Amino acid sequence: MDNTLSKNFNASQLIRFALPTIVMMVVMSLYSTVDAAFVAKLVSEDALAAINIVYPLYSVYFAIALMMSTGSNAYIAKTMGEGDCDTARSFFSLIYLVGVSFGIALGALGFFCYRTLLILLGSTPALDIYTVDYLRVLAIFTPVSFLQVFAQTFFITEGKPQLGLGLVVLGGIVNAALDYVFIGLLDMGIAGAAYATGIGYGIPGFSGLIYFSMNRKGSLYFVKPRWSGKNLLHSFMNGSSEFVNNTSIAITTIMFNYTMLDYVGKNGVAAISAILYLQFIQGSAYTGFSSGVAPVISFKYGEKNYAQLKRVVKTSMIFIAICSLGVFLLSLLLADAAVSVFVRQSSDTFDITKHGFLLFNFSYLFMGLNVFISAMFTALGNGRVSALLSFLRTLVFIVGSLTLLPLVWGVDGVWLAVPVAEALAFIFSIRFFAKLRNKYRY
Repeated sequence: MDNTLSKNFNASQLIRFALPTIVMMVVMSLYSTVDAAFVAKLVSEDALAAINIVYPLYSVYFAIALMMSTGSNAYIAKTMGEGDCDTARSFFSLIYLVGVSFGIALGALGFFCYRTLLILLGSTPALDIYTVDYLRVLAIFTPVSFLQVFAQTFFITEGKPQLGLGLVVLGGIVNAALDYVFIGLLDMGIAGAAYATGIGYGIPGFSGLIYFSMNRKGSLYFVKPRWSGKNLLHSFMNGSSEFVNNTSIAITTIMFNYTMLDYVGKNGVAAISAILYLQFIQGSAYTGFSSGVAPVISFKYGEKNYAQLKRVVKTSMIFIAICSLGVFLLSLLLADAAVSVFVRQSSDTFDITKHGFLLFNFSYLFMGLNVFISAMFTALGNGRVSALLSFLRTLVFIVGSLTLLPLVWGVDGVWLAVPVAEALAFIFSIRFFAKLRNKYRY
């Protein structure tokens, strides 16, 4: 088998291998972020708030797609490392089929049951004029979003991260261009942003289908799938940390929206929307690196190449620690520029958002290592520990902080909820990392 994952990686080779995935995830985060920026500037700040109302639902949908792709990816890469390519291809084909089926079902739910969903998400009558259009259009493209997530994940395992990067970048460029055309020129409003995002998803999504259908020379391509309920269940459990992480983001986003409505009103929702989008961009770099090296970790563990496994993990930890400090310092220096992407400096919302962003920024010191350690355990096949760490980090600690801190510090407590949660999660992540070192020999 000729696959890039089989070679020995030094530090620079590992970073170069992961770099396309880092860029790809950042570009992916820009799909919805560009929508938000265009909507905020060309429609209204109420429309920006509406996007944040709908976001939790599609965060859950994305969580399901990511759970399927990352959980199965660890099994597929490990099986390839063991030399059983036929089994890997069969299961790869099965997970694609199951994923598309889920995408169709969830899209139908969003399209036909939008009223009930918007009530649960906390939409108000003033925001319904925006949320209804945005949700129903995105629902049409839900199966396409599943294809996009699968393509970006399995291009890495195929050893073609550059191809995945190129397609995602192309999709991002098309998304941004269509945002300008649909919102700025054709005056389609928030629905135009949803159409632009869906079409952008389709470029990597359908390209992945074509590639894995026609290219028979690579490690992965579609074959006749064989049903394996046991491996599907194991993959879903193994990818549960990603599901927990993104579902928790949905829950906490709803909590942030309700809390800011209570303390500041609609301007508060717009402010937290801008900050969460900035977090999404910066956090995506950590997710991208972790996703990029995960197949390497799975492959080396399956191959029992423990010397390489140790080198990959050590390099990753050092790289992320350096990047975390860099992101923190840059965010302090560029706070005005970052916030002004979403909020006009002349707006009353600008000062609220900037103040919150400077406090929120401390979370970046811990976030990267928390994301990597959780992803590492997924790659090693320990979905239970990975899910526990994600559950504590993205739900338990944030909900606890968001409930208690505002009682002491008011709005500042809202902004500090995530930094405090990340710091607490870091303590648990390091503890499990040290505890399981000898078991996995990293």
